[in-house]
Amino acid sequence: MSQIIAILNYEEGFRTNPYIDTEGYPTVGAGFLIGPKGAALSNYTFSLPKQVSDVWLQELVDNRVKQMNAKPAIMAALNKCNPARRDVLISMAYQLGTDGLAGFKNTLAMVAAENFAGAASGMLNSLWAKQTPKRANRHAEVMRTGTYDIYKGLI
Repeated sequence: MSQIIAILNYEEGFRTNPYIDTEGYPTVGAGFLIGPKGAALSNYTFSLPKQVSDVWLQELVDNRVKQMNAKPAIMAALNKCNPARRDVLISMAYQLGTDGLAGFKNTLAMVAAENFAGAASGMLNSLWAKQTPKRANRHAEVMRTGTYDIYKGLI
């Protein structure tokens, strides 16, 4: 069974109250941008319950999956994935955008060929892995093993 909402809440870091993200944008929940860069937090006087955030997040995930299904290379990879590996690709598309994930051409081709160890290596040999190394290492481990074991105790 998919664990995508729990994974995204962990990877993005859920927060009930608005905050300024690392890029300077007002943000809430699981990384939802709520205003323009540099906007004052005093403009956002609400809190977002986790249950509402999870519904919002699921809607965003569903839309992202529709975008992913429109890309043949991503679709071919998704068709070879169990739920854990599928969640990794969805998480990558959530973080990088569908086009960003589509840029992992060799990795997606390895997933489609069921070369999951090669795909994991390809994931780690990327700018994305340099920018978010802990997330990339967790995702590569899920891709390699096909299990959520690395997330035990985290989600």
